[in-house]
Amino acid sequence: VADIVPLTGEDRSLVRAGLERIRWGRRQGLVSLAQVAGVDINRITAGDIGFMLGPRLNAAGRLDSALAAYRLLVTDDLKEVGLLAQQLDDQNRDRQKLTQKMVAEADEQIERQGPVPLLFAAHPAFNPGVVGLVASKLTDSYYRPAVVAHQGDEVTRASCRSIPEFHITHALDECADLLVRHGGHAAAAGFTVRNEHLGELVDRLQAIADRELGNLDLRPELRADMEIQLSELLPEYLPWLDQLQPTGMDNPDAVFVSRDLRITRARTVGADHQHLKLVVTDGRIWYDAIAFRQGHWYERLPERIDLLFQFERNEYNGRESLQLNVRDLKPADRSD
Repeated sequence: VADIVPLTGEDRSLVRAGLERIRWGRRQGLVSLAQVAGVDINRITAGDIGFMLGPRLNAAGRLDSALAAYRLLVTDDLKEVGLLAQQLDDQNRDRQKLTQKMVAEADEQIERQGPVPLLFAAHPAFNPGVVGLVASKLTDSYYRPAVVAHQGDEVTRASCRSIPEFHITHALDECADLLVRHGGHAAAAGFTVRNEHLGELVDRLQAIADRELGNLDLRPELRADMEIQLSELLPEYLPWLDQLQPTGMDNPDAVFVSRDLRITRARTVGADHQHLKLVVTDGRIWYDAIAFRQGHWYERLPERIDLLFQFERNEYNGRESLQLNVRDLKPADRSD
């Protein structure tokens, strides 16, 4: 799940059975990690692994040694698992802050470069364990392939993320004569290059990206399964949606569109006001909505919007409610 393997066929069956095992709560380390992450171990989903547990287990290896994550998974000592779970949670917070700092530095470098088909940022202070996360965030923000690298004294080690229109590993294959080593797949890759070849490598990758992407109108595609009136979205649908679990790569959650909704309340939440909380209505029913990483809409929200969302349960402080998890929003088209 955490490595984004397609959740189809046998893989999906294995993950479904594995989630059921985790819900038994017999592995104390996972129980403790779920507690510090705010996850109900009895109702854990693939999404909880991908966004809550996985990042905390990975944080240890990104910033220090992965042994703490390993010990958490194998020990039965209740005192030790409590300390280790808290340590991993703290390291994950440190990793988040470091990622934000590196993204800001990478953004500055990219702005100085001007419009380019492939994003590139490198710095001697970039943490090698976090460059892949930074590249992923840049790709999400700009919808361009991105390369983020740690520059050492003699070699530069980089992590790459890409978009469906550009096979990043094929691009690296074309530059293999400059590289010490490289590998990956269509969407993600990594490489090591000697510093004296770095400038030429970046120029060649930019030329390849311009060749492949220069004539394309690059925009992310958003998929919806059906359009539905908000008042037709019933709680009774949730058990049916649960049957789709576990969802993930190549087996996504059901996504809906509702149009011409009126916003009755809006506020930003989270660090740096990065998330947006809404209450929306079609005039017959009201729903809470959360739009992660879309706080930038707050100052320019129209009165009426179209929403692309997932329908889900929200558990907070022991209370359960229904909410719309917003994937995207735009001003409503009321021309008709």
